[in-house]
Amino acid sequence: MARALRIWWLVLALLAGLWWDSQPWTYPGGCTPERRQARQRRQAHWLAERMLALGSAFIKLGQLLSARPDVLPAVMVEELARLQDRVPSFPFALAQDILEQELGERCSEIVDLAEEPLGAASLAQVHRASLRSGRQVVLKVQRPGLDTLFRQDLDVLQQVAALLQRHPRWGVGRDWVSIARECRRVLLRELDFRLEAQHAARFRQQFLGDPGVRVPGVVWELSTRRVLCLDYLPGIKVTDRQALLEAGLDPAAVAERGAASYLQQLVRFGFFHADPHPGNLAVAADGALIYYDFGMMGSLSEALRSRIGRMVRAAAARDAAGLVEELQAAGVLARGIDPGPVRRLVRVMLTEALTPPFSSDVIARISGDLYALVYGQPFRLPADLIFVMRALSTFEGVGRSLDPGFSLMAIARPYLLPLMTNSGAGAGSGANDFLNELSRQAAEVGSRALGLPRRLEDNLARLEQGDLQVQIRAGETDRLLRRLALSQQASAQAVLLAGLSVAAAVLVGGPWPGLGVIPVAAALPVGVSWLKLQARLRRDNRLEALQGHP
Repeated sequence: MARALRIWWLVLALLAGLWWDSQPWTYPGGCTPERRQARQRRQAHWLAERMLALGSAFIKLGQLLSARPDVLPAVMVEELARLQDRVPSFPFALAQDILEQELGERCSEIVDLAEEPLGAASLAQVHRASLRSGRQVVLKVQRPGLDTLFRQDLDVLQQVAALLQRHPRWGVGRDWVSIARECRRVLLRELDFRLEAQHAARFRQQFLGDPGVRVPGVVWELSTRRVLCLDYLPGIKVTDRQALLEAGLDPAAVAERGAASYLQQLVRFGFFHADPHPGNLAVAADGALIYYDFGMMGSLSEALRSRIGRMVRAAAARDAAGLVEELQAAGVLARGIDPGPVRRLVRVMLTEALTPPFSSDVIARISGDLYALVYGQPFRLPADLIFVMRALSTFEGVGRSLDPGFSLMAIARPYLLPLMTNSGAGAGSGANDFLNELSRQAAEVGSRALGLPRRLEDNLARLEQGDLQVQIRAGETDRLLRRLALSQQASAQAVLLAGLSVAAAVLVGGPWPGLGVIPVAAALPVGVSWLKLQARLRRDNRLEALQGHP
């Protein structure tokens, strides 16, 4: 109960802080972008410290949330991403106890176990050791008491997510319940090191024939649910540019090899490392890339990879309608929305914004759809693509730290070609795919053409019977009606507040002044609602100003 209260206090304090920082009147001397950013940074640092104090489950949760720039501000994402590097180690005696509990007599195979850990993370810490056979290994030992603690914390977080989902503003456009459910699934799976051993073995199998990528082998007889034994593969930290240069390695080549290996995981294998931060990547003396930590792995189904291929083809052909359809089918766009504004935005991005020199009237071209895009909040981030986007951005950052001229898109081109042709087998296969696509489109056009007379007959019959209705949607009219409705609500609430104020004044001056509390209490929710309406009207004004931006 005490821990649940600590978690709820953290959540309520965070929400109150975010609300306070979002109010312009709380900034002495006026609200400026610099002051707002400084407050966000202090709030993010405070949150990271509180999550670090709550322990392993929240450190891991912070790591997962750092992959969600669609949910949290960029400053908070950046601060949470550094949580993993600040985890203290637990005593060596506890690590020895866990090894004896898990391995029993097999502990005799371990000799020369290093007391100082190589590294400590939210779930475990790693100790170097030697086996009787002379094999150099590392032992990943889980922190004690994690299973019970994780389940308690995740149960409370499910309740927090349900509360946020019911909020009229914070719940719009975000599926907090699904996010909490996905975090629970990922975190509980990570507690079983036997799954991580399977992931490591499968990942190593993918790169057995590639001398440029190395993955440690699993020592199965010394691996259990809370202990994982892997080969010891030392290397230089991938972001240590100076050490790479001193070792005679080309940082640009290292960056290209890392990006190429990850694109190969996505396109060729569909099974990828979902947490490739610099602490999980190293470089061997001969320049080979070394992967560590296989607790968080992702997979792309054949259907999703095929859909991504169709997205790439649509983008390459600048087919905005086709790309929007694929985005909606993949869950990136919400169902049941009007796709028109999104389609026009995608068309502008494909034809103008992505083709330098950029046009100065890009905002003006989509200004008529800004209201639909802001209020409708059509974009979503499916769980299957969260870690893909995070990993790609991580590799982009690592690549730029090693080589200022690094371009992920330039490296990705040869890997995108198999997606565009649905096969990497050669030109013949690409020609077959082209013919199949052409025949599919011809069959679709033929089917529509055959059904056209029937549809015309049905529509004419409905027109004669008076059943045909035509709906016309004008963006400008919608905006004016929205503003008119908001203004009317604000005016009505202002009149109600004035009436309640007069009533309170009359009652306070009468024989029973205590009754003045009643209209004051009734005025509080009305006042809060009036302030929210004013905030929405100010947001409308900002959008109007953006629409008129040259």
